Parts: sequence; structure tokens; C-alpha cells
Amino acid sequence: MSKHKSIKRHESLKPLSRHHMIGLHLALKLKRAGKEVSRLTIDEIKQEATDFWNPNGQQHFREEEEILLPAYAQYADVNQSEIVEMLLEHVKIRARINELIRSETINLDLMHELGSLLETHIRKEERVIFPMIEKALPEDKLKELAPFLH
Repeated sequence: MSKHKSIKRHESLKPLSRHHMIGLHLALKLKRAGKEVSRLTIDEIKQEATDFWNPNGQQHFREEEEILLPAYAQYADVNQSEIVEMLLEHVKIRARINELIRSETINLDLMHELGSLLETHIRKEERVIFPMIEKALPEDKLKELAPFLH
């Protein structure tokens, strides 16, 4: 039996949460890269990271930054440490994943760092940020956002 109960998510945020699940799977693969427990080669993991990022990962970040957070800002103060951390993590993840994708050489430390960063970031969004947004936004506003979140 799982220690973690599943998180109830508003319908409009479920597409982002589904993408988070894919991100968590990638994070695990990145953290295992080059280790005995890995079932994939380094090149396969790099390809999965590329497939995750282009275009869906980039689009995911844009939806959070350009749709979700501005909506949140209409109802709550975005100048909170959790929101600032989220945005800074977006910058770090963008930098690391672009470095990984564009690199000609294998950098296991980079893959492991990116895996940890991605996992921590996703868990924070699911456990802290999304609940803050769901609490602050009225139902009609959450429903209004649904067609714009994929």
C-alpha cells in the first residue's frame, strides 16, 4: 500500500499534472543514468529528455508562467517565496536541459543534477504551488483556464 495518497487535482490542472508524471519518470531515468539500475543507455535517456522538452516541456513552462501565474496574480500575491522559487527553478531546468540536449559529450553529473532538480521542482508544484492556486482561484476562473492548459 502506498504511503502517499493521491492528490485531488482540479480538472483544469489535470493536463499539467499528467505532464508532471511524465517528468517524474524522466527525472528517475536521469538520476539513474550510467548506473547499474538503469535499464536505458545514456543516449536513450538523452533522447527521452529531448522528446520530453521539445515541444511539450517548453510549452508546459509557458502555460504555467503565462496563463496560470497571471491568473493566480489576480487573486493572490505572487511575491511569495514559493512562486519565486518555482520561476527560478524553471530558469535552471531550461538551462540544464538545453545544455544536455545540445552537448556532444556525455555528462552524467549534469544528468543526475537535472533529474534531482526536475523531481524536486515537480513535487513542489504538485504539493505546494497547485494547491495554492486551487485555493486562491474561484471555480469559474479555474474552468476558464482549462482550454489553455495542455
